[in-house]
Amino acid sequence: MQSNRTTEGTNFTLRDEIKAYWSARAATFDQSPGHEIFSEEERAAWHALIERHLGRGDGREALDLASGTGVISHLMDDLGYRVTGIDWAEPMLERARAKAAARGRSIRFHLGDAENTLEADNSYDVIVTRHLVWTLVDPAACFTEWLRVLKPGGKLLVIDGDFVNTGLAERLVKRLAAFLERAGTTGVQAPAAMTGTHADILSRVHFSGGARVDVVSRLLAEAGFSSVTADRDLRQIHKTQAAHFGFFKAIARGLQHRYAIVAQK
Repeated sequence: MQSNRTTEGTNFTLRDEIKAYWSARAATFDQSPGHEIFSEEERAAWHALIERHLGRGDGREALDLASGTGVISHLMDDLGYRVTGIDWAEPMLERARAKAAARGRSIRFHLGDAENTLEADNSYDVIVTRHLVWTLVDPAACFTEWLRVLKPGGKLLVIDGDFVNTGLAERLVKRLAAFLERAGTTGVQAPAAMTGTHADILSRVHFSGGARVDVVSRLLAEAGFSSVTADRDLRQIHKTQAAHFGFFKAIARGLQHRYAIVAQK
């Protein structure tokens, strides 16, 4: 799925809009619970999820796709992986590099496109993505690219969710959370313009109807991945995040269709 819009005489595609959106979000990205890690308990819960599906690093090469400010890259580095993070939003990369330098980490960050990584064939032991798949314009092409970059026997870990379809309970809880946010009583809010842009982009990506775990798993298998396994048990992570979300938003997070998928080359 591709969308073209003419902006000041130039061809401004949906992918360009996605890049511009995340570039604009970079300045406040780490202030939001669910993006940066806000407690050691949450860090431990993420470590447990990664170890459960990928094991410890022991010097193995890891590629963090759409690495943003480097949150997942740091978790992988904690576990002993040699991490490369790529993102196509330079403002995100600036913050990722500064964070790594401040923490004394040797994580490599560079500008790159998840759909066309320009990485060598068979070059990484593991690939990890968080909240990237729902934004993809052409997931089939991306999954084929990721398979190419993985070493034989290498594993892909996708952490994502369906942010479109909601049940009645989640809708009610979200309305209460939104009311409290408008009243200024909870958390860091995205500017109204950014919220509208997010919704507009979401309506036009491939998974505009929601990135359901069974559909994503099927597309990974069709791209050539084997041993595709879904994990819906992210409760420990959500539990550790709850204190920083506020009561209603924490409940909504737990009700969402979120998952991890591990697949092998």
